[in-house]
Amino acid sequence: MNVIVAENAGFCFGVDRAVKLAEQTLDGEGSCWSLGELTHNRDVVDRLTAKGMRTARSVDQVPDGATVLIRAHGVPRAQMSALEARGCRIVDATCPKVSRIHKIVERAGGEGRQVVVFGEPSHPEVQGICGWCHDAAVVRDMEDFARWAAENRIAPDAPLTVVFQTTSNKEISEQTINLVKKLYTNAKLFDTICNATSIRQNEAKQLAAACGAVVVVGGRHSANSIHLAEICRERCRRVQFVENADELDVQALTGCVSVGVTAGASTPSWIIKEVVSKMNEPEILKEEPVAEQTPAVEEAPAEEAPVAEAAPAVEEAPAAEEPAAEQAPAENAEKSFDQLLEDSIRTIHNGDTVTGTVAAIGSTEITVDLPTKHSGYISVSEFTNDKPGVDINDLVKIGDEIQASVVRVNDVEGTVQLSKRRLDAAKSWTDVEASYEDGTVLEGKVSEENKGGVVINLKGIRVFIPASQTGLGREEPMSELVGKTVRFRITEVNRARKRVVGSIRSVTARERREKAEKVWAEIENGKVYQGVVKSMTSYGAFVDIGGVDGMVHVSEISWDRIRKPDDVLSVGQEVEVYVISFDPEKRKISLGYRKAEDNPWLKFTNAYKVGDVATVKVVKLMPFGAFAEVVPGVDGLIHISQIANRRIGKPDEVLSVGQEVDAKITAIDEEKQKISLSIRALIEPEPAPARRRAPVEPEDEEPEGDALVYEVSATGEAKGIAPEADETVEE
Repeated sequence: MNVIVAENAGFCFGVDRAVKLAEQTLDGEGSCWSLGELTHNRDVVDRLTAKGMRTARSVDQVPDGATVLIRAHGVPRAQMSALEARGCRIVDATCPKVSRIHKIVERAGGEGRQVVVFGEPSHPEVQGICGWCHDAAVVRDMEDFARWAAENRIAPDAPLTVVFQTTSNKEISEQTINLVKKLYTNAKLFDTICNATSIRQNEAKQLAAACGAVVVVGGRHSANSIHLAEICRERCRRVQFVENADELDVQALTGCVSVGVTAGASTPSWIIKEVVSKMNEPEILKEEPVAEQTPAVEEAPAEEAPVAEAAPAVEEAPAAEEPAAEQAPAENAEKSFDQLLEDSIRTIHNGDTVTGTVAAIGSTEITVDLPTKHSGYISVSEFTNDKPGVDINDLVKIGDEIQASVVRVNDVEGTVQLSKRRLDAAKSWTDVEASYEDGTVLEGKVSEENKGGVVINLKGIRVFIPASQTGLGREEPMSELVGKTVRFRITEVNRARKRVVGSIRSVTARERREKAEKVWAEIENGKVYQGVVKSMTSYGAFVDIGGVDGMVHVSEISWDRIRKPDDVLSVGQEVEVYVISFDPEKRKISLGYRKAEDNPWLKFTNAYKVGDVATVKVVKLMPFGAFAEVVPGVDGLIHISQIANRRIGKPDEVLSVGQEVDAKITAIDEEKQKISLSIRALIEPEPAPARRRAPVEPEDEEPEGDALVYEVSATGEAKGIAPEADETVEE
């Protein structure tokens, strides 16, 4: 009996990653909790439980502060938040493919779109997906979808976002996508079925068509294992669905020329090996083939079968138990020596991905030992070109395992030219396409300015950012971005043309909107913000306080006299401002920059009072007096009558701009913030002039007329004026 094991049977990447994380956590901490069964395989769960892992059916069963492993199926966002609130250390083993679906539905929910999940409603993965959006509809198939759409009166232009459980049937999902596209014009459909699932299902079809019997190994509750069994039963009449070797009915396989073995994503390799080993027991091998039990497809030679390249049973079983020569003697006997030699040499092809071990490091090449009769070589430049000045020995060590892509095979010399960069680029393309579908925000360094935009190097892939999407103003040079790390989103991917287009502006615009909404939700008068001056006009400056621009009027920039905003501020300057007033309807905010504690009037009133003498500086002369600075920012008026103890025609007869004099504070108007000053009050008053009288005439003579008196008070105020008098007579 020829046992053919599917090449991709067993653990998928997500489950393998989850199990390894569990083992690492248990090795490091001795115990941990799993929120729900880690994987749909009883044997794997039992093995981990024996090592110290405990399974919680709900968050409430997890102790506060415990280490919790999130299984590959993922969990709703609310459960993650609940664990964080309880101080738990979370080890997130959610499969990246499932995490991608979480992001898709979360974004769709935020955009107000109706999420539709094709999958099994009771499956943990589906329940987790629904926990990342609101009111998601879960349907099993197109018939279920049609019923839901009719009941909810879903319009043809309804905004739908459709995703699939990662383990769904590929053929059915493709049919579903085509139907939904025809029925709903505003539907966004994401093919979220795991590639590993699709490959595993295709292999199962080939095995079922070519073999007389198929054994499907997987958990009873594993959706992908159940689908594998269904696919095999459609093409083969003898299918066994078992969880482990103990459940295998070897007698039912009697007479089969070939038996195919496949396994679900939750099945570990050691269980597959046990199943294969049991089928290869001597009593089974002794059975003679029964022609009538062998399907017609088995009459074809083994090499014509569609799965001829699948790994034989010996590759899955321990080498010591089943040597290669003993597994397929008939097949080897039919091949000539030249064919066998060819098979031993030419086992890899251009474009293959291989894994080898670094054997030597030279000045120009790295030698890699491969698991074939070839020596692999990788150019040193593939490691150092983007890291100038770095020694290759600091990047790669002898004995390191390295994965690369086959560029050229030379069978004559037995050498293979390898490229790590090409493999990295291929992986990067996959990541870029996934980022494009998800709308993921990425980070990259701008490497150069190009015609019409800039270029970002993202893991070896050139991403072009058009000038209109850089977020810069028309007058700003794009060279300012070169060398800077920026956040951007992929907007176009054309793998055939190797063209990737991105946008920085879309990311900054969205982040700005989110920040703006937060500002408007929390804004209040007097609140202080750290902002950046964005632009200036003659009447003020506009400051970005986090997604929202507010205006600082020129009068609110400084307590000192300034002519224009740029006397104090400059574009790009970081400033601390506070809210004076705001209008949510008009989306206007008035800001202040000058600080209350710097108010010169307060400084003045704290330092002086009426009657105090201050040294003041003359700053301006007017016909009616002089303005003098008492403290910076506060001026007082010295009326012309208070400049000297004599009558003067103009202030500049006594004072000049810039002159410092002592003056007495005679009045303070708090409401109008005005100050009256007097120099005259500090000057020693001159003796009051005597009254001037008419000359004394003899008694018998009459005075010529009444005389006007020029009288000056002790403070220097004139009480009377005698225009005809030309001098003052002292008493």
